[in-house]
Amino acid sequence: MADYQGGAGKRSKRIFINKVDSYSSKYIAKFLSTCVAGESFEDNDEEEDEASPSQDKESPLLQEQTFQIVGTVANTDGEKQSFIVEEYSSDKKDELYQRLTDCDVIVYNITEDVNELNEATWAITALHGYIEHFGAPKIFILVTPLMTWALTKPPDPSDTDLTLTEDDFRRRKPHANYKELSILEKTVLRLGKTRKSRLSTYVVTSGLQYGMGEGIFHPFFKMAWLGQVDKIPIYGNGRNFVPTIHINDLARVIQNIVDNKPKENLFFAVDNSKNTLEDIIKAISLSLGTGETDMVSKEEALQAKVLTPAELEYLSINLQVEASTVKNTLNVQWVCENGFVENIHHAIKEYKHTRQLLPIKMCLLGPSAVGKSTVAKKLSIFYKIHHIDVKAICDEKIPSLSPVEDHETDDTANAAGGLEEQTLFRLIRNELNSMPCQNHGFVLDGFPKTYSEAKEFFYDESLGYEDQRSGMHMFKADIMPEYIFSLDATDEFLKERVLKLPESTAVNMGYTQEKFLSDLVAFRAANVEDQTVLNYFDELEIHPELIEISDAEDLDNLAIFEQIVAQIGEPKNYGEHKAAEHKANPLRPELLEQEAAERKRMEAEEDVRIAIELEKWKHHVTEVKKQEHELLEARSFPLRNYLMKYVMPTVSQGLLESCRAKADDPVDFLVFFPPHMLFSGLYMFLCDS
Repeated sequence: MADYQGGAGKRSKRIFINKVDSYSSKYIAKFLSTCVAGESFEDNDEEEDEASPSQDKESPLLQEQTFQIVGTVANTDGEKQSFIVEEYSSDKKDELYQRLTDCDVIVYNITEDVNELNEATWAITALHGYIEHFGAPKIFILVTPLMTWALTKPPDPSDTDLTLTEDDFRRRKPHANYKELSILEKTVLRLGKTRKSRLSTYVVTSGLQYGMGEGIFHPFFKMAWLGQVDKIPIYGNGRNFVPTIHINDLARVIQNIVDNKPKENLFFAVDNSKNTLEDIIKAISLSLGTGETDMVSKEEALQAKVLTPAELEYLSINLQVEASTVKNTLNVQWVCENGFVENIHHAIKEYKHTRQLLPIKMCLLGPSAVGKSTVAKKLSIFYKIHHIDVKAICDEKIPSLSPVEDHETDDTANAAGGLEEQTLFRLIRNELNSMPCQNHGFVLDGFPKTYSEAKEFFYDESLGYEDQRSGMHMFKADIMPEYIFSLDATDEFLKERVLKLPESTAVNMGYTQEKFLSDLVAFRAANVEDQTVLNYFDELEIHPELIEISDAEDLDNLAIFEQIVAQIGEPKNYGEHKAAEHKANPLRPELLEQEAAERKRMEAEEDVRIAIELEKWKHHVTEVKKQEHELLEARSFPLRNYLMKYVMPTVSQGLLESCRAKADDPVDFLVFFPPHMLFSGLYMFLCDS
């Protein structure tokens, strides 16, 4: 294998890392590929780029002196990473052995896949057997999870706050499923003591890794970001202490070992935090979701299949450890020294950047009946963002306003729902500042309408006096749209469109003739001055896109929707939409499918509503009949009582006498049977009946 020479003729170190297409090894490799040999000796007080440390080294000389990364991959058909010099499969031991002996540093990372244990055991054994033939000294670094310490008791069982250090290695006790890995750690350390000048060995025991958008905590990030559940689950009681480390901090520990070749050969790679699992999950929920969490048993967690059994074991660990050897012997420039919770916003920033989960924020403006809401609904479905309909917000929020807020409404109230302007602004800001809108984005439908309204709504009142004196537009960046689309059409076109609407639809949309014409006149008047709402965005360098609508046949404004999507680009919600799927007919099939699904959902909801109403009606009819029956029963009670007490005994006696006399006509007989007046009345009643 050819050597990699630097500008001064010095061979750059070649580092082998297994499974460089896995999360952990990938980011360790990516970081080390930017490092120059010996760089960790120097103190670097300057803050490096958060997403890619040391990537400012642009000179060819420094690039040639950086570590050269080679490694195995699980997926040989995957795209080759630019920071990897060579990658290959490890199926053939002879070929792999040749690759290992050609490297200066061999890193076996078993924190994600314990199945790599056998290969790592073979690798250190084979290298040790070849030690006499090394052309240059080599370093072997085994990176393992803390599960090899999982059942270790604190130094003083009565004081559970005491931390474990590397000095407790001899009395460590592994999790039952990690005993073989514990044996491998001992093997690596033992073989490194025979010929230290030829083969130096190290064991780096890592906390749970996070950062760069993935890691074991990724399912919780995803649940919170997508809003899949109201409460993020905490598996177990959540009180267990979970040691953690940012993936770039783990890479820096490895970098330091490569540079320094320290005498110590066992390191804890953990940060300074003492966070429980509950602390970590709550931080994720508060920063990305609703802020709510829910305790879930491990049995339920296994059934949910959100995490693998191995990952659940990792999250169940309960250890307090201290990286004393790292602190005392290495020069690590930490990214997140104080742990996950204190650096949650840093982790979230990396998470969004790595997965390109950037919110799409847009605003649609234009006159009434131009089709803003139709297009806004399509965009919200396609991009999975939130449709901010001012009228709907008002209709929803007005009933829940406090008496003080309700009293604020007056004759100058805003037309969109009858709210005083500041109350309306507050309601819309609350929506835009909500976690779903901040995570995914929003499409602001027809708001703001004027320059002054926009300036007042987006103004950041937290600015200081000097900022205000600067004369610049200072605004709330979190709720400011990135895309502004102004839809327009001629007055004749808009009037014709409204006239063609069914009367019921026009009324529901507020397009009565008088109101529509007054709204149109007001819109035109507000957009002929120098200070229009579009001027406001122009001054902020957010240049509106003007779209003229003239196709009377395109009632759903599908062409406008496609034009907007073409400018913004594909949605990036965890790769749910792929560009390749839209090459033939980029938008229409998916849009039609989404609209059909939406119609089906609405029809199903309507069927359910009708069924409920029908059941209510049937129940009501039954109740009415029951009440009528009870009323008739109550009214007939006096008559029945009279008949039973006075009439029936006499009738019974008369019928008996009729039988004895063998009367030809029993009714005539009863008429003349005493008391005859009663029976005369009864006779008339029977005749009338």
